[in-house]
Amino acid sequence: MSMLRRFVTQRARLGSNIPFVCRSLHTNVIDTLRERHFVSAVTSEDIAKRVSESSVAVYCGVDPTASSLHLGNMVTLMGLLHFHLAGHQAIPLVGNATGMIGDPSGRNTERVALGQDTLAKNIAGIEAQLERFFVRGTTYASKRLVGLDSANLKEVHVLHNADWYKDMNILSFLGQIGRYARVGTMIARDSVKSRLQSEQGISFTEFSYQLLQAYDFWYLYHHHGCRIQLGGSDQWGNITAGTDLIHRMPFGQDKNDTGVITPRGRDSADDAYGLTIPLLTTASGEKFGKSAGNAIWLDESKTSAFDIYQFFVKTADTDVEKFLKLFTLLPISEISRVMAEHQLSPEGFAAQRLLATEVTELIHGESGVNKALCATEVLFGNQLDSIQKYSQGDFAEAFAHDQRMVSVSKNEVTGKSLGEIAVLVGSCKSKSEATRLARGGGLYWNNQPVDDSKWVPRVSAGDYIGQGTIGIIRTGKTNYRLLRIL
Repeated sequence: MSMLRRFVTQRARLGSNIPFVCRSLHTNVIDTLRERHFVSAVTSEDIAKRVSESSVAVYCGVDPTASSLHLGNMVTLMGLLHFHLAGHQAIPLVGNATGMIGDPSGRNTERVALGQDTLAKNIAGIEAQLERFFVRGTTYASKRLVGLDSANLKEVHVLHNADWYKDMNILSFLGQIGRYARVGTMIARDSVKSRLQSEQGISFTEFSYQLLQAYDFWYLYHHHGCRIQLGGSDQWGNITAGTDLIHRMPFGQDKNDTGVITPRGRDSADDAYGLTIPLLTTASGEKFGKSAGNAIWLDESKTSAFDIYQFFVKTADTDVEKFLKLFTLLPISEISRVMAEHQLSPEGFAAQRLLATEVTELIHGESGVNKALCATEVLFGNQLDSIQKYSQGDFAEAFAHDQRMVSVSKNEVTGKSLGEIAVLVGSCKSKSEATRLARGGGLYWNNQPVDDSKWVPRVSAGDYIGQGTIGIIRTGKTNYRLLRIL
């Protein structure tokens, strides 16, 4: 039985007897987003009627300011995933053009311009993550949504806005787009106004950013049938700049029989909508995002599946219900049931463990859950048999990007005492320190206390786990090293 299925069994014992397939698709996606608190504002209440009438294309953009997305990005992507699963066309857009400019929204200072090599690396990393997110998101959803025919969902294609800017020069940009922008409106937008009033001010480059994002929406509207733009609540000004440009700027020109040229393409301009999603914060008001210095990355080499799992396991009671609604596809009824159980026994952290498992699977798949649970058992389990069930490969995958795993040769540890091994892998600075820890009950081997630092672990005696290749040294409560014999 996989660790994920074992967790589901444990969940059922807690009183949640519903199957994993647990949410119907027969609802308006806007109603679903409102119910799960995704909606901060919409440009028109007609958006719900529009999405109920027929399939629409919806986009959200991500500038490649880093090589990985983070949880702050994931909230908006979850909104886009809901549209995708409801049968609409999702368009994730990489802003490889706008990324060279820098969005002033939500910032007090101007972004540092990225070099071409860094930008190219970031673009490649984010494009791959976007594609992977929708693949894994669909797999995750297929186990939870009643009636989901994943084979017939619209294919998700990642687009790049440099594709429509690469042949445009400054004169064509000003002549084609700039003439339809009203400076007074641009200045009045919060992202600009706050910077104008600051000591640093705002550069013309960042001031112009809203025109680029507006043109993205205009271009996608006319060339890809896109009718909705999603973004964080700090993107409201940029999104409304897009709907305004769609209303003002014609799409091509027609010439009648008498030679009179008239603009065309604005008849359906009212069919363009913006929807903003609240920025992700904790109950204390702390913002999630890389600029906030506490980023939780979606790239496993930057934030492991174990760290994702542990982040959500440590979610405050005041945040866990909100996160279950935002980061999972569990139905509201199931979330309410889990929260009711949690209120009865908060010390069991049932809601947090469910949240951590769901999000880890969504981001990293079932294998990611297995890695996270393996690492959790190793680092926080108290029973030897709880870790003996794992193989060498399980440990290697669970700690693949973790500096706590130290690889050594068999010759380096054969015949060595635990104290010597502790010094070798960096758990102790000296053998005398290991001796003091052992005497004080603070030296552990495979989660079991060892009172004699001169004790010699032997492969032949089964002292190593993971088919005789793994030894876990703990000093104190939280200082771990995994010894891996190659």
